[in-house]
Amino acid sequence: MQKVSGLKEHCERCLRTERWGGSVVLMVADATFTSIGLNYFTAVVQKVEEFNKKFVENGKIKNLKELAEADIDELRKVWRNKRSWIIAKNIASYLSTLSQDDKLALRTWARNAKLENWREDPIGKLKGVGLITFQYLRMMGGIDTVMPDKMVKSVVNEILVKAGLKPVKMKGKLKKLL
Repeated sequence: MQKVSGLKEHCERCLRTERWGGSVVLMVADATFTSIGLNYFTAVVQKVEEFNKKFVENGKIKNLKELAEADIDELRKVWRNKRSWIIAKNIASYLSTLSQDDKLALRTWARNAKLENWREDPIGKLKGVGLITFQYLRMMGGIDTVMPDKMVKSVVNEILVKAGLKPVKMKGKLKKLL
C-alpha cells in the first residue's frame, strides 16, 4: 500500500464528499455503474466521464432531482444497462427528498445509514442495491468504512498472511470481518 501514491489524498477527498469534483450526481452514477461488476478503470470511469460531458457539464442534469426525473432512454445512450439507471434514479429520488443541497443530502443519509440494518435503509431496500453499492455510497458520503469487494478481500488476505493467519476464503467470512 505504501507504493500507491496519492492514496491518502484520494481517501480524504472521498471522506469530504469531493469525488468527481464534488458532484453527487456523478457519485451516484459511479456507484450504480460499479454495481454490475465491470472493471472500474476500463469501463466505469470512462462512462461516468462520458455521462458528465453529455449531461452534467452542459447543464442538462444539474442535481439529484433532475437525475431522478431524467429520461431513462436518453441516459441509456451513455450507459446501456437499464438496471443501473433505474437504481441511480431511485437513489437520486430518495436523496433529493433529504435536502436541496446534493452534498448535504448524501452526507446526511450516509451519517444516518447503518451497516447493521442496511437492508431496512431506504437506499438499501431499493431493488438492485447490494451491500457493496450501499457501502460505496456511504464512503462517498463521508463515512470511514469499507466495502466488501475483491480488492478489500485481497488487502485483508495480504494482512492476514503476513500476520501468520489463514486468508479469507470468501463472502461469509469477509462479511464477519467488516
